[in-house]
Amino acid sequence: QVQLVESGGGSVQAGGSVRLSCAASGDPDSIKCMGWFRQPPGKERERVARIRLGPGRTDYADSVKGRFSISQDKAKNTLYLQMNNLKPEDTAMYYCAADFDVLCWYSDPPYTYWGQGTQVTVPS
Repeated sequence: QVQLVESGGGSVQAGGSVRLSCAASGDPDSIKCMGWFRQPPGKERERVARIRLGPGRTDYADSVKGRFSISQDKAKNTLYLQMNNLKPEDTAMYYCAADFDVLCWYSDPPYTYWGQGTQVTVPS
């Protein structure tokens, strides 16, 4: 079992930066892939970034490429999303997710474990 808790959200002015955190507990060593997802108001949830734990391989949605960065701190069992040059369209509930499939990077699964979310608001 794995539990995920997000933190770090809030209201940030356009052009500003914020770092989201996702703390994992339970059996964090079993996690193979982690991702950050977001759900804007009135829209479906979408993946923003993902990481293959261990190697640290990453990729990003086109809408955030060059602005957001996903990273892990294994010693703290924590995943981060650094968000720079924020835009109003980045406003969403942000979720952390984890999967334990060793082929998760290639199979792109729906993810097994999810956090409760943290709100990021970027006023126009």
